[in-house]
Amino acid sequence: MYSLPNLLTISRIVVIPVIFLSIYIRSEAWAVLSAVLFIIASITDYLDGYLARSRNETSAFGRLLDPIADKLLVASALIVILSKPGMIVSSLSYIPVIVILCRELLVSGLREFLREVNVGMPVTRLAKWKTGFQMTALSMMLLKGVWYWGGIGEILLWIAGVLTFVTGYQYFQKSLDYIRKMDKAAARAAKAEAKAAKSGAEKKDSTEPKHKAAAKSASRKKPGRKPGRKPRGSGVSVKK
Repeated sequence: MYSLPNLLTISRIVVIPVIFLSIYIRSEAWAVLSAVLFIIASITDYLDGYLARSRNETSAFGRLLDPIADKLLVASALIVILSKPGMIVSSLSYIPVIVILCRELLVSGLREFLREVNVGMPVTRLAKWKTGFQMTALSMMLLKGVWYWGGIGEILLWIAGVLTFVTGYQYFQKSLDYIRKMDKAAARAAKAEAKAAKSGAEKKDSTEPKHKAAAKSASRKKPGRKPGRKPRGSGVSVKK
């Protein structure tokens, strides 16, 4: 549980309160600290998975906590950006923020459902690009007002929002395809079961009249004489 990959995952959760406090502490030093911590935490998102695979230290605890830590980190940064005045120039930029939050909730629900039926949801290459743009955009926006290039983060946020929508739709479509396959398999199984039950019933109905006819015929048949034997006392001998 306390392996290096898991500790890196836990560190992403530990830095969230510090980032969140930048809503109330409006100094430039705290803004820089929050942005630096967010960048380091974003890097650990890659490192913990790489170290877990290379050192063969994968664990159920890490698989459980890793996606939770990622979503908490992103959600906390988005809340800071929405709460601090001047972070978002255009009100239209609320759209990618809502898209990112909704996508995180959607994917979490899909992963939970597919995990119950032992189906994995692999991360696509486009999803990795989405994560890169998303983390870069949030890091730059946390530095807005401190760093000259911080305003570019809002443009990158739109790019991340578009990629987030596309990857979310892809995951949702894959889940629907799997659900359709499950429904078709269940329908085929139910149809086969009904056909087998119907075939058994027809076979039973077809054999019952034969047994009844045979029993009725046997009951009507009288016991006959045995062949090759003459009846006793049937002839009279005459002497000449």
